[in-house]
Amino acid sequence: MDDDRLATTNITPGITFYKEEVKTINGVEYRVWNPFKSKLSAAILKGLDIEILRGIKKILYLGASTGTTISHLSDILYKEGYIYAVEIAPRVMMEFINRLVKYRNNVIPLFYDARLPEEYLDIVDRDIDILYCDVAQPDQTKIALDNSDIFLKRGGKLLIAIKARSIDAVLPVKEIYRKEVEYIISRGYNVIKVVDLEPYEKEHSIVYAIKS
Repeated sequence: MDDDRLATTNITPGITFYKEEVKTINGVEYRVWNPFKSKLSAAILKGLDIEILRGIKKILYLGASTGTTISHLSDILYKEGYIYAVEIAPRVMMEFINRLVKYRNNVIPLFYDARLPEEYLDIVDRDIDILYCDVAQPDQTKIALDNSDIFLKRGGKLLIAIKARSIDAVLPVKEIYRKEVEYIISRGYNVIKVVDLEPYEKEHSIVYAIKS
């Protein structure tokens, strides 16, 4: 694009998913990837290397919500792969299906509790390229790692969106991040980068790690 914003090629031209801005350049429709609506977009703009998304074919996404970030990952994968999208809230799952899934063949909705990965053992492949976790729970990092231990391939990429105040309402934010990083390392992962998401998200970061 002609500015600093991110955008993905819309693989379903004419259909948008969260009132996002659309640009058409040389006959190709692009959807602007709003960093105020997507933590992953915010992280990339704050220094997370976008190259980590290159060549991926399988994503496990925990905490699908209504599919804002997933819609852009779906654009990126196109026909080359697919996204397993886990969401536990019934109303949110229905909105996710009606808003996004019915238009995108590369998104597989899973109505499960991400705390119980054994319940979808027979559905999700065991060689996932990227596991992305965005569940605002006190044990969010454990949820991500328990799934990653099972489904993420060795050398696979783990991205955890950490909402500091969901973990501890009192501790300084940097101390919360430090403890989460120590825990990730203790579970056998190599932490590559911690990206603070301000000004797009307050008291949020994304931790990028590799499975050893």
